[in-house]
Amino acid sequence: MDWLSRKRNSNGKKINVETASQEEVPPLADQPASAEAEEPAPPAAVEMDEGLNRIKRDLHQQVIAELDLTSIGNMQEQDLRFEVQQITQELCRLRSDFLTAAEQEVLINGIMDDVFGLGPLESLVADSDITDILINGPNTVYVERFGNLSLTDVKFMDDAHVVSIVQRIAGRIGRRIDETNPMVDARLPDGSRLNAIIPPLALDGPLVSIRRFGTRRFASSDLLKFDSIAPDMLEFLAACIKARVNVLISGGTGSGKTTLLNVLSSFIPAEERVATIEDAAELQLQQPHVVRMETRPANVEGKGEVTTRDLVRNALRMRPDRIVVGECRGAEALDMLQAMNTGHEGSMTTVHANTTRDATSRLEMMVGMAGFDVPIWTIRRQIASAIHIVVQVARLVGGARKVVKISEITGMEGDLISMHDLFEFRQHGLDENRRAKGSFYATGLRPHCLSRMEDAGVEVPMYLFEERVLEMRVPEEIQK
Repeated sequence: MDWLSRKRNSNGKKINVETASQEEVPPLADQPASAEAEEPAPPAAVEMDEGLNRIKRDLHQQVIAELDLTSIGNMQEQDLRFEVQQITQELCRLRSDFLTAAEQEVLINGIMDDVFGLGPLESLVADSDITDILINGPNTVYVERFGNLSLTDVKFMDDAHVVSIVQRIAGRIGRRIDETNPMVDARLPDGSRLNAIIPPLALDGPLVSIRRFGTRRFASSDLLKFDSIAPDMLEFLAACIKARVNVLISGGTGSGKTTLLNVLSSFIPAEERVATIEDAAELQLQQPHVVRMETRPANVEGKGEVTTRDLVRNALRMRPDRIVVGECRGAEALDMLQAMNTGHEGSMTTVHANTTRDATSRLEMMVGMAGFDVPIWTIRRQIASAIHIVVQVARLVGGARKVVKISEITGMEGDLISMHDLFEFRQHGLDENRRAKGSFYATGLRPHCLSRMEDAGVEVPMYLFEERVLEMRVPEEIQK
């Protein structure tokens, strides 16, 4: 016997609840028989315990059963949201003898989040201080705030609940995740990047990593406020960008490479045409003439893949003044170097490496992945002529992110790439909050690219390169 008697109007949407048997509705464990006997608690005080989760699961199935699936494809999202909310409210009202008003509100909000949002993750996504969300199975969710990881009390109902959320995200951009294709990279509507891997590859339940990007674009003033870079170092890098010096940013995962790339891109003159190429769109260039491209994975049939290398080659035919590649990971490094050497000066990219010298070795390896059998000295000469400045960023103890070194490639010495350091950060221990502390230094060496800056009409004060401890002076307007 159907426990919900209902009547639909001519368009199949409106629900009219007529009868409901109290015995057919499973009561919540340890709840009083009547919600009127106790004072309703505020919604925030109600937790989604096992009992509520069980009811929520049942309600979810009933909501799907109540929807007119034949008309969903023709409905606007706003109308569909209203439809689902009305159905959920009616179903919760039938259980009013067993649920408080606060519990009903929690259930309604939870189902709406499951159907249209990210389920239990909605509260975390709304927190602008969270930069990473890490899901290790349905009962273990970590977040990173200000460089520190902490365990949250957010939980999913089961593995299937996690997978359903990931499948909805992937489906919105035409990708899929299931047992035959158990890994996926996707992008959330706010630009955040999601990576997921599910059983059978994930042994203890679905694993999901969400790298979040704030809605507010970081500016150079933010780097100075957080002591991530010294003002003199930033002034030098700004001059490099204006003078069309090719810059390579190196660092580990989560060290701030993309953030620094965004900040440096703000110094590109507005009249230039810039082409950006990324695996997942993260860059937020503010110039008026920017063409953005994003790679595409293969479909379920193994066809349709578009790689970074394909896009770099295509960008060369689009008359860009500069090319910005979000990250070089493979054979596209060769095409990027050739672009830098053939009229696209001022281009930028990032690589994963622990030091500025390791960054050039990584480039050598990636160029070798292009499949051309060329001597190593030829590859190194190509790197030495294409890359001028290498910037190393790092996430230090306590989560502090800093530009720890700025090096210049000066050419070749025999078969080796010659490089010298212009600026560096030297750590002097930890502060009272166990965060890395130290000072920025100028090494006293003058860069060889000064002549390029003079030719471009970019003035650089010579005192920037005097050997000394750099002052962390911040302009008053930034302090405010």
